[in-house]
Amino acid sequence: MPLDPQLAPLLALIENGTPMHALSPAEARASFRTLTVDLRPPGTLAEVASIEDVEVAGAKGPLAARVFRPHAEGPLPTVVLLHGGGFVIGDLDTHAGMARAIAAGADAVVVSVDYRLGPEARFPAAAHDAIAAVRDVQGRLEEFGGNDVLAVAGDSAGGNLSAVAAQNVPGLAAQLLIYPATDVAGEFASREENATGYFLDMPTMAWFIGNYADESADLLDPLLSPLRGELAGQPPAIVVTAEFDPLRDEGIAYADALEAAGVEVQHHTYPGLIHGFFDMGPWSQACQAAVDDTVARFKPLLHR
Repeated sequence: MPLDPQLAPLLALIENGTPMHALSPAEARASFRTLTVDLRPPGTLAEVASIEDVEVAGAKGPLAARVFRPHAEGPLPTVVLLHGGGFVIGDLDTHAGMARAIAAGADAVVVSVDYRLGPEARFPAAAHDAIAAVRDVQGRLEEFGGNDVLAVAGDSAGGNLSAVAAQNVPGLAAQLLIYPATDVAGEFASREENATGYFLDMPTMAWFIGNYADESADLLDPLLSPLRGELAGQPPAIVVTAEFDPLRDEGIAYADALEAAGVEVQHHTYPGLIHGFFDMGPWSQACQAAVDDTVARFKPLLHR
């Protein structure tokens, strides 16, 4: 299917800027924040009942977190959201739209976690933070959703961390993996087909990994490449990918590997869309439809 034409102006805007891989981490964070927060059209965020800033446990100390509560009667499921951004960029504000969409659409309390980023905190810092945060929330469910259902969700690097957390924290009810990075050292056709021109490109992917994992890191470590981990016994998964995304095929590979390990999986590749579509609903009807469909697929796993 052709690229969604409504994405063309957004891609043109991105192409006219300085490539992310040519920026410092601080500059890249500011640029991403401009795109996802400052340029976000007003009135496009899903409505929630309340938002509260809290702390959750990390591997080396407390982490900032934000709780999004929906307009729904409790007790409710709880979802720990781990944001994307290549382990280098992204924060609670850049992913507020995603948190709100999941909370409102899935009738769940979302706890969005601000884990440590590279290069200040190198691998496996983010993975260890994700595991610690999910374990902490698991022990405090009465403070959040109130029932015994806990799930994880995340996009891109956050999808990676959600998969890592699911492999290391028993008792989760579900996982939502949105165009996840699953195999850093793998070779996939989508990395060649979609190497440039679709927001996330291969030079930026290399820049992300270079800022997160130093030369001593084992790229096959399941804490970095969850496709290499133990998949039997994982919680039910929703895995969504985008046609014009360099990460498409490793997301598909992860869904296939989960299914082969006997895990309940739903996978869907959204045609015509690109990496990051979850935040592009204000500019693209197809992106918004994909967001709504993704959350609709996730909701039944939380309310069984």
